[in-house]
Amino acid sequence: MTGESMIELHIRSIEAKDEADWRRLWTAYLAFYETVLPEEIYVSTFARLLSGAPNEYRGFIAFDNGRAVGLAHYLFHRSCWHIDNVCYLQDLFADPDVRGKGVGRALIEAVYGAAQAQGSKEVYWMTQEFNATARRLYDRIAEKTPFLVYQRNF
Repeated sequence: MTGESMIELHIRSIEAKDEADWRRLWTAYLAFYETVLPEEIYVSTFARLLSGAPNEYRGFIAFDNGRAVGLAHYLFHRSCWHIDNVCYLQDLFADPDVRGKGVGRALIEAVYGAAQAQGSKEVYWMTQEFNATARRLYDRIAEKTPFLVYQRNF
């Protein structure tokens, strides 16, 4: 991807050598949601992303001229409504200095491609209602559903 206000973007699966870049990006993502997680979660999450095990998390990392600028974490899981697995896009983040330059869209498109390659008929995700910047993108590349999310923590 090149052009005025565009970047030189390369997206690939997260690899072991990406841990420092991944940590920086994921820490910034968590900070956006005013969240801090313990080291054991970082270690566990990164190991899961690298495991390659069926039904385990996977991830993409985006680079602009060799600098990590975005990430996406996704998971395939069973659904009672489909024979094939569906794909849940759990985390999506682009560095603030590259927002609006196609990083988020390219990461979502990479997840779409992975889902299609796995035979999945659906990719879904959640965002906060007030996340207007992200929702402008999401409204262009996916369908907003009427579902609300309920949660109970223990």
